[in-house]
Amino acid sequence: MTTILSGKEVASEMRRITKAESLKLKEKGIVPTIGIIRVGSRQDDIAYERGIIKNCDAVGIEAKIVELPEDVNMDDFSDKLHQINEDDHVHGILIFRPLPKQLDEERIKYMINPQKDIDCMNPQNMVKIFEGSLEGFLPCTPSAVMEILKYYKVNLNGINAAVLGRSMVVGKPLSMMLLNENATVTICHSRTKNLEETVLNADLVVAAIGKAKFVNKDFIKSGTIVIDVGINLDENGKMCGDVDYDEVSELADMITPVPGGVGSVTTSILLKNVIKAANNKS
Repeated sequence: MTTILSGKEVASEMRRITKAESLKLKEKGIVPTIGIIRVGSRQDDIAYERGIIKNCDAVGIEAKIVELPEDVNMDDFSDKLHQINEDDHVHGILIFRPLPKQLDEERIKYMINPQKDIDCMNPQNMVKIFEGSLEGFLPCTPSAVMEILKYYKVNLNGINAAVLGRSMVVGKPLSMMLLNENATVTICHSRTKNLEETVLNADLVVAAIGKAKFVNKDFIKSGTIVIDVGINLDENGKMCGDVDYDEVSELADMITPVPGGVGSVTTSILLKNVIKAANNKS
């Protein structure tokens, strides 16, 4: 019988731990605080912001919102980021992306204080991952995958893993994190020859390519663990992942749903990183 890897269950346990850590910090007189920089008033950003604030309230983390106009120039943005970098009462910084085209994200990612970079935007934190160190802040989506695997006690030692997708947001850092757990990792992409055959040989498949229901039963052998990172809309406008859940769940030993899987854990990772940043300052 297939085990459904519920991200909501993982997130609930993470929030419990984060709340306990938050209380410990407050006993020391430290109020863990996240600084959110939002440019403009995009509805998806506002919805995401509300979700973060709600989760912050639940675990005792303060949220400081910095809203900037859509046409903010680079100098003004840089000044505001510098202020938050230097604010000792703000422990973690999250910049909503994508940024408008007049703002140079390549410059901005180097400006954010790496000790407050809870979304792993600064290359200094990403470099640590590729050096085999997990001491810095880890990108939220790959970390969510690892938290799910850890929660459900998946033994990664020696496992054959196929990661579909080579982006710096998910595929590449996740591959390094799996390697750190002694998995044998194959990174697959659009140019991979014999893609179905390569994925079919894997014991763990992580789909992060942004193509709705791309991974079907032809990619998956019986007993495989399947993690679906994708968030797409199908032909009926219904949310779905990169995996054809109905087909693959008949073969997989374990599988994450969409929605209710990896995406449910990402905000909990952000909050965990805020606590980590606050502890580093204490």
